[in-house]
Amino acid sequence: MNTKVIIQGSSQSFGNTFKIVNYLNKNNDFDVIDLATKNIGHYSYKYINSNDDFLPLVEEIIAKYDTFVFATPVYWYTMSGILKVFFDRISDLIRVHKELGRQLRGKKMAMISNSNGNDLRNGFTMPFIESANYLGMEYLADTHAWFEGDKIDSKAKEKIDAFRKSI
Repeated sequence: MNTKVIIQGSSQSFGNTFKIVNYLNKNNDFDVIDLATKNIGHYSYKYINSNDDFLPLVEEIIAKYDTFVFATPVYWYTMSGILKVFFDRISDLIRVHKELGRQLRGKKMAMISNSNGNDLRNGFTMPFIESANYLGMEYLADTHAWFEGDKIDSKAKEKIDAFRKSI
């Protein structure tokens, strides 16, 4: 059983983020969860989305995996909306399901992003790093990949290879 999971957060299941995930996972060292296949509602102070896929998914992730790698395209200088909703819903683990949330302590987090160019802006990684810190998780590493046409750039592949070794 893999103890590492890639949580793919793209609105397009088989786009560039999928290509990055497949390259990162070329040795099948990770399980992969595609958030686009899940029904996860927005965070609500009234907890109105309690019957969606979030809680069962996060229970499975916490129980099965020690290392979480978030994979996201860069949309408007930040993580994808689908991944942001997932991060927002972690508030459910702080406000309502506190015992489950405490089980994130000691787990590991990493992030891989991608866009059409090698143009990641300063500050992109901050929500990942600070979320890991707040939740008592160890932040391992991050990297950014980009494309040359419809193929992953060769220098980006080198960065992904180094990233794989670091996590």
